[in-house]
Formats: sequence, structure tokens, C-alpha cells
Amino acid sequence: MSFPLGNRRRVSATLPFSFLVALSFAVAAIAGGSKSPYCNNPVQLAMVKIWVDGDEGEYLAGLTASFGATLPEEKNKVPKLPAVFSNPLNGCSSSSSKLSGSAALSVRGDCDFVTKAKVAQSGGAQALLVINDKEEIEQIDCSGDVSPNISIPVVMVPKSVRDDLTKTMANKRVELLLYAPTRPIVDISVVFLWAMSVGTVFTASLWQEFGISEQTEKRLNESSSKGMHNIIMTPVTRKCRNCPQKTVRLPVIGEVSVLSLGVFLFCVIFAVAWAVHRRASYSWVGQNILGICMMINVLQLARLPNIKVATVLLCLAFFYDIFWVFISPLIFQQSVMIAVAKGKNTGGEAIPMLLRVPRLIDPWGGYNMIGFGDILFPGLLITFTYRFDRESKKSMGKGYFVWLMVGYGFGLFLTYLGLYLMNGNGQPALLYLVPCTLGVTVVLAAIRGDLKALWGYSSKSSAMINPTAEV
Repeated sequence: MSFPLGNRRRVSATLPFSFLVALSFAVAAIAGGSKSPYCNNPVQLAMVKIWVDGDEGEYLAGLTASFGATLPEEKNKVPKLPAVFSNPLNGCSSSSSKLSGSAALSVRGDCDFVTKAKVAQSGGAQALLVINDKEEIEQIDCSGDVSPNISIPVVMVPKSVRDDLTKTMANKRVELLLYAPTRPIVDISVVFLWAMSVGTVFTASLWQEFGISEQTEKRLNESSSKGMHNIIMTPVTRKCRNCPQKTVRLPVIGEVSVLSLGVFLFCVIFAVAWAVHRRASYSWVGQNILGICMMINVLQLARLPNIKVATVLLCLAFFYDIFWVFISPLIFQQSVMIAVAKGKNTGGEAIPMLLRVPRLIDPWGGYNMIGFGDILFPGLLITFTYRFDRESKKSMGKGYFVWLMVGYGFGLFLTYLGLYLMNGNGQPALLYLVPCTLGVTVVLAAIRGDLKALWGYSSKSSAMINPTAEV
């Protein structure tokens, strides 16, 4: 971890774990009480903002002790404190470094936390940061004699802080600001994610309505037009179906329209620009655009033939999602699905197979996200029901498409409700989406007497449009 100037939105990798630990210990403190009347502080998730030579840098997460002063929720109620390492570094005896008016830093070990707090306070420190001996942060316990005289806040921070601050403080002035902002119950970003997910499935289902002539479709398929290129060319070509188009002949590719070539070059530039700037704060916009275009194409190319195949596919995805989110931590000591989504242990380089939107009102920043699989798997079933309704000439109320769109939207709502009830811990979205889509289809079909027809259904139009793409 480094402290680049101006990087105001970086989230510590320990933040999700820290938040859960803070909540669990807070509940434990309420339930079990404490041995000392001065060791009853609620454990807070602390934000430590860093200034380097007067310029605001990044911030990191910490956990407060259950003794000492509590941190305010608003940063304007606390002053910036110069960071000073204790000497000796363990903070177990009087420091030769001047601690007056500072945020003292000491490493864990050699004596209890209460002793470190007393030594730092006696030296005039206004706060104490205890650097843990590992990257995860833990609750600071009350071992030792806790007296009412400890009036400074005590916060534990990750191990990497020691090396990073040592390098930075060698030739620069570092100041710290400690406070504990409250996280909002729901961030507005989930509304945008919900709308993008539902909109992607809805658009993919109705994409054939914006279709193009068979001749144009054949020409576009022969030119390998996929992804973003196809999404742009389809409505444009339909609108200008009778417009004269200039063509050019290219090596290997053959004859292509000037319009198609121009759109292709635009798509290549767009994709390369996103790849180059994928770590920028605004890269989520490009990632979402590319991802939505890809998913619409996938839902056009891969088509379920009947409910029998849909049942096998979605049931396997259902258990797959549950295993990697809930069971994998028991085997690998962490949720593999969540670690991959957040780019954990890869320097933040996450696989871009998800939609993400920055948390707009969360002081901790970060992103809310949803994986492509949570859109594609239910989307395959929903697009199938749209084709079934259309070919069976079913009305909106007596069909299946509208009911599944409502079920999918409600399933996403349950997913985010689960996130809230589980204190932000990652949820397998298919746990909610499969019952709300496949379950709705089976129940409705059983009530209407369509289950047998859906189970062995064979779509004639699917075979004509894309005979090799059925799942």
C-alpha cells in the first residue's frame, strides 16, 4: 500500500472483513457484557484519512478498542494529527520521540494494549494507532488494568501501514484524521444496477423486434460482427435498410460497407481505451457498456430449446453459485467468488465479467456489482419464454415473459435485501433468481397445463435463425 497524492477514493482491502468483525464484536459485547465498566465502548469501523505534505491522500480502515475515547461520526469534528512512531516501537515504555499532540504509532506485542494506551497518553499523544502483526485487523481487547483515565481513542490498523508510513515519513510530513462515519443502509447505486440488469434482459428478449433483413444479417454474420459492433449496426442498418451503402474490399475479410468498417474501428478504439484506463475511477462506465453489449449478443446466439434444458442448466448454476460463495470459505479460508470479483490478492485486477457502479452516498466508497452469470442464466430462460409466447400467440397476461420479467426484478430485489440483512456480505444472486424465474415458470405451467409442452418444446424459428447455437 502506498499513499499517492490525490487518490481519495481507494478502499482498503481489509474493509469488508473489518466491517463484519466490527459488527460481530459489537453484538458480542452487548450480549456478553464486559469485566470492566471502562471496557464497554462499541467497536467501531474507523476511517483513517491520510495527508502527505498538506495534500489529502488515500484512507484505510481500522477497528477501535473497547476502551478509551470513541470516535465522532463527522470528520469536521476532529483535528488532523501529525503521525509519530513511538520509540521504542512497541510503545510499552516512555517514548524518546515527542508524542505531544500527535497520533502515536506502535506495533503490536511485548505488552498489553492498555499499557500502550497509557504510555502514549502520558507522552501527550491525542490518539494511538496499534499496527497489527498481520494484514487483517482484530478487536483490541481489554487485557490489563483499564482505568477511567484513558481518554484517547485507540485504533488497530493493518500490518502494511508500518512499511508504507515509514517510507513516506522519511522525507515528508504525514498527518492523520480519525473518525467513524456511518454507512448508509442502502446506496442508490443498487437502483442503477437493478435497472441495468433488468434492462439488459428485457432488451435482449425484444432485440429480434429491432431485427434486420436476412440478407443483411447474413452479411453481418459473415463479417464476424459481434459485441458492441453488432449492437450499433443492427438498429442503424434497420433504419437505413433502403439507403445506398458504399462498400470497400479488404484483404481476407472481403467486401464490407464503409459504415460497418467505421463502426468497427470505433468499437476497437473504445475497447482499447477502456483496457488502457481500466484502473481509472471512471472505467466502470466503459466496462458496463462493453458488458451489456456482450450479454445481449450472447442471449441472441445461445438459445434454450425447452424448459428441460433450462431446468438442468439453472439448477446446476444455482448450486454452483451457492458453493463458491458460502461453502468455499470453509475450504479456502475465503469466498473465492467474492475474492475474484473484487480482485483480491491480484493488486485489484478483477476479472471484468461483471457490472459495477460506484457507491454514491457511502463515505467508504467502493462499488456495488453483479456478475454476468446472474444476468445470463436467468436471461436465457426469459428470452426463451418470450419466443415461446410469440410463437404460441399468447397474450401478455396468459404468457410467461411478463411474469418472468417481474420475477427476475423481484429476485434482484431479494438479492439486495439479503445483502442488507447479511451486513454487506456477498450473496449468491442465483439463490434468489432461480426460484423467482425457473420456479415461476414451472408453477405457472403446471397451473395452466403447459408443463408438458414447455418441457419438450422445439422452437422452429430458433432452428431457422440460428441452427447451431442452441444450448
